[in-house]
Amino acid sequence: MVESLLPTRFQFHLQRLEPKRRLTSLLASHKTTLFTFLWIAAFGSVFLWQRTSYVAGSGAGPVGGKLTIFGKIKPVRPLPRLRPVVFDLKDFGGVGDGFTLNTEAFERAVVSISKLGRNSGGGQLNVPPGRWLTAPFNLTSHMTLFLAEDSEILGVEDEKYWPLMPPLPSYGYGRERPGPRYGSLIHGQNLKDIVITGHNGTINGQGQSWWKKHQRRLLNNTRGPLVQIMWSSDIVITDITMRDSPFWTLHPYDCKNVTIRNVTILAPVTGAPNTDGIDPDSCEDMVIEDCYISTGDDAIAIKSGWDQFGIAYGRPSTNILIRNLIVRSVISAGVSIGSEMSGGISNVTIENLLIWNSRRGIRIKTAPGRGGYIKNITYKNLTLDNVRVGIVIKTDYNEHADDNYNREAYPTLSGFSFTGIHGQGVRVPVRIHGSEQIPVRNVTFRDMSVGLTYKKKHIFQCSFVKGRVYGSISPRPCENFDLYDEEGRLVKPAAESNVTDIDYDI
Repeated sequence: MVESLLPTRFQFHLQRLEPKRRLTSLLASHKTTLFTFLWIAAFGSVFLWQRTSYVAGSGAGPVGGKLTIFGKIKPVRPLPRLRPVVFDLKDFGGVGDGFTLNTEAFERAVVSISKLGRNSGGGQLNVPPGRWLTAPFNLTSHMTLFLAEDSEILGVEDEKYWPLMPPLPSYGYGRERPGPRYGSLIHGQNLKDIVITGHNGTINGQGQSWWKKHQRRLLNNTRGPLVQIMWSSDIVITDITMRDSPFWTLHPYDCKNVTIRNVTILAPVTGAPNTDGIDPDSCEDMVIEDCYISTGDDAIAIKSGWDQFGIAYGRPSTNILIRNLIVRSVISAGVSIGSEMSGGISNVTIENLLIWNSRRGIRIKTAPGRGGYIKNITYKNLTLDNVRVGIVIKTDYNEHADDNYNREAYPTLSGFSFTGIHGQGVRVPVRIHGSEQIPVRNVTFRDMSVGLTYKKKHIFQCSFVKGRVYGSISPRPCENFDLYDEEGRLVKPAAESNVTDIDYDI
């Protein structure tokens, strides 16, 4: 598991994750003693198995064909009843052998739930243990999709089974190619009251073939996400694993009241392009908490539309809380905002994060032509371990849908608070580059102490930044950082240089 690569001093962050991971850590720390115990237990179980599993004259083998310990079968976790009506995928002809295509079984189950109606309380579809190959299918309102332990929904790899959909209205184009885009493996539109949960079952996009075709430019359309829910509300996604998405993994689009909790999202950290973990896009009132994310792009990327299309669509992402996460991104950043932010992004709180073995810790990216705004963003209690650049704000991320964007649509950036930023193994703690057209205003640092991998004169790399520093900050602000006191008075203008030996205590 990728989690085992975490430094020992940060293992306590994994306590919120599932018991199987804590057992792995326990086995590693007491390897010799437990190995002896398990060897004795295994020998004893074989002895008892030989004595008790075969019934004289019956010809029967081990009980139910399952490995037994001391003559007892490991109990199966009962599936909870979360809706008044519960269905099993097998009841609709599902076959969990990893080869049979189960698309029709999923579709028939969803149709049955859709007929129950809102007043009935909805329906639950249980996906039992097994490997359930399927093409993309849609969800319905008032539905719970429950993935049992050892169940895995597998996306069919051949793109001919994946339907094409119109471009997102706030993007205008497919994100990678003009024209239509592939749909998601699990999709929903205009829905209410959706739950995806389980006993840590897995949704697997089998994205390897998609990544290779994208890199070889063999696809004519933008790849599809693993799970995408659009124009919907009251969404809960908990206690599952998502892995190897063809493109972005979990993409809520123009949704309200979304909770994502205790979700594991995995993809190879290299060679899996654009496999973002969670991309809230024009979403409102959202919580992301207690998750582990390690992917081939941003672990989380908050968005709200692209250039003139996002400006016209005009749906911001706002009121978002992200907390208690362990994230890694070798290619990009732990948590990003943008670069598609033309509808505006505001009132975001990001707290209690461990970002490890990543290229960047947190990043905000925008450019001329985006328009919109990024404001009132709060970061608290971030731990950076072996991160190349800790905090990045970039205003020249010039990637555009087409050439028809407004060159003078300048975004506004203001109100960024950084409190309790700690860690070690960081090359550059802060890199904030505004511009004359896009200055970065009202930046505040409190309680920051980051251990560096090597010494450098100006460790804060800043331009066109106006902000405040409270208390002792290590490393200290550099040139090109306009420093103001609490009354708004200029303490240090950006024109001054070589200020790395000044300790501001305001």
